[in-house]
Amino acid sequence: MSWLGTKPLSLQRQLLILSMGFASGLPLALTGTTLQAWLVSSGINIKTVGLFAAIGIPYTWKFLWSPFMDKYYIPKIGRRKTWLLLTQVSLLFSINWLSTLSPTTDISQFSMVALCIAFFSASQDIVIDAYRTDILTAPERGMGSAMAVLGYRLAMLLSGAGGLMLASLYGFHTTYQVMSIIMVLIICISLLSPEPITSQPKQNNYSFITPITEFIKRPYASYFLLLVVIYKLSDALAGSLTTAFLIQGVHFSLIEVGTVNKGVGLAATLLGAFIGGALMTRINLYRSLFYFGVLQALATLSFALLAHQGHHAGLMIISVFLENFTSGMGTAALSALLMSLCHHEFSATQFALLSALTAIGRVYLAPVAGIIVANTGWVNFFLISTIAALPGLMIIWFIRQQLIRLSSSSFSDSIHSKTT
Repeated sequence: MSWLGTKPLSLQRQLLILSMGFASGLPLALTGTTLQAWLVSSGINIKTVGLFAAIGIPYTWKFLWSPFMDKYYIPKIGRRKTWLLLTQVSLLFSINWLSTLSPTTDISQFSMVALCIAFFSASQDIVIDAYRTDILTAPERGMGSAMAVLGYRLAMLLSGAGGLMLASLYGFHTTYQVMSIIMVLIICISLLSPEPITSQPKQNNYSFITPITEFIKRPYASYFLLLVVIYKLSDALAGSLTTAFLIQGVHFSLIEVGTVNKGVGLAATLLGAFIGGALMTRINLYRSLFYFGVLQALATLSFALLAHQGHHAGLMIISVFLENFTSGMGTAALSALLMSLCHHEFSATQFALLSALTAIGRVYLAPVAGIIVANTGWVNFFLISTIAALPGLMIIWFIRQQLIRLSSSSFSDSIHSKTT
């Protein structure tokens, strides 16, 4: 029997999801900002430091090995807990191993171990996303998404800002050793966590394309896929140049921008995700996606007002707060949608694929933002970014009946069963 008992209470599920989000966020800064600071403080040349950005590649290609995590597992441990424990133990040893190395003495080994941390971290994300999808019921998904974001951000603060503060006092070797000790605590929570009770993959006819074919055979599959891609497009387009706009467009100092973005911005994101999750327990998925999408567009429009007004501290704080607050709400709704769209038999693979699609706007479409600004100016750029929210809202309205029904776990199960 697990620490949650055979029938966990909703509050206990949310606390479990919070801890899972924390586990997911902890390794990220250890291969990002904290690692970059370690390299720079060790005197590594800037070209080499720049190449270390490639360590993040596993996060964008994690869907390639996600089918293995759906199909293969140790039956006595469980399909999700097998991979949860394996990835977290691997993270423990990798982080601890990195703490014994120095970038100045063996940069090749140092980079390979750092790449291993990123790989195991991305793999952990796969199983945690699947775990959250499997264990949460439909009414719990909104708040579950909020709790995951909260845990994720808190862990990033600990391993990011907290890691840098710890390194300034005791050095990076000690910092990474402390982070590995925290991984021990995370592993203990995973050991005591329940295995989600879901349908198991049919080993005799399972193939790596089965999760994809199962999805595309569903009614309105193409509309759902398109919605996943473009729902956050407006937010991603405007957000890609927010910092540059505040510094170059309306002439705020680095200290002002850093303080507002890291302080007000982070608090607003967490508050937005939490309030968005709470609201989703009262309104259905369709209304959450639509209303939160409209609010995201209005927040983007506030930057157009700031661009027109010029340097204005109060308006800048309001705009940054609104952007991050509504983004947190939208992220909670989008995460709930992804969980609703996943068949429990293939949740690791399908969530990894769907989450990869959500990054298309940020990775492949948002880079055109600089071209738009250069040709139209800041005011028009933010107006265009606001308009970019309309296609997503139109799709939400068009498939509103399907989204309303998807809010019900029984409907979700029924559409999945039609294609298996």
